[in-house]
Amino acid sequence: MQTDPSATRIVAWNIRAGGGRRVDGIFGQLVAWAPDCIVLSEFRATAPSQRLAQLLHAAGWTEQRTTTDATTPSRNGLLVASRVPLRLARLRGQRPASDRWLSLHVRDAPPFAVGAMHVPNRVSGRKDDFHAGVLAVARRWRPGAALLIGDTNSGKIGIDEESPTFNQREDRWMSDLAAAGWQDAFRALHGDRREFTWYSPNGGNGFRLDQAFCNSLLLPRLRSVRHCWGASSWDPRRDALSDHAALLLDFE
Repeated sequence: MQTDPSATRIVAWNIRAGGGRRVDGIFGQLVAWAPDCIVLSEFRATAPSQRLAQLLHAAGWTEQRTTTDATTPSRNGLLVASRVPLRLARLRGQRPASDRWLSLHVRDAPPFAVGAMHVPNRVSGRKDDFHAGVLAVARRWRPGAALLIGDTNSGKIGIDEESPTFNQREDRWMSDLAAAGWQDAFRALHGDRREFTWYSPNGGNGFRLDQAFCNSLLLPRLRSVRHCWGASSWDPRRDALSDHAALLLDFE
C-alpha cells in the first residue's frame, strides 16, 4: 500500500493472456499497491480484460486508454489507467507499432509523459523494427520529463538472464537507450543486482524482461523501484496471478 501522499506511483504489469479467471485477484492486488497510474501488458478486448477495466474505473482509475480492437479480441494490447487526466502524446516520424505502444501525457503535478510498450518476441519477426521505433522516439524526445515502461522481452547479456538467452541486438538496444539519455530505472538505484521478472516454464530460468527507462528530466525524481509478484489469497504459487512480476516505481 502506498503511504506517502507526496509520491507518484506507477505500476507496470504483464497480466498474462488478458487475465482470464484471475482478474479479480489482479484487481485486488492493484488496489493494494495503490498506484496513481497503471500500465498493463497482454490486456485484451476479451470479457475478463474488459471486466478488469470496469473494476478499475469504478475504483477511481477513470482515465483509460487502450490499444485493443474488438474485432480481434484475443490479440494482446495495452491498457493505461490513471487517477489523473491523460492526453495522447502526438509523435512525428518513426515510432513503434500502435498495438504495442501508447504515448501519453500524464497531467500530474508536475506532469510527465509515459511511453507504454510491450515489445514483441523474436518469433513474431517484429522485434527489431519495434526496437528501432522505440529508439527513434527516445532520441528525438523533447517535451519534458518522460518514462518508457513495460514488458520489453529484452535485457543485458549476463546480468538480466540466469542462462544465456539475450542476443547482441537486444543488449545493444538497452545500451543505445542509455546513450540517448534514458537510464534503466532499476539499474540507476540498484546497480548490478540481479532480479528476475519472468521464469521459463520449462527450464525454470529467470530473466528480467520488465523495465522502465527515465530521461534526464525525470530521473532525479525517482525514489524507488522494485519488482513485486502478485499475491493470491487462494494460491501460494509465485505466478498465481501472472507469470510476470510487476514493476513498481515511486517518484517525487
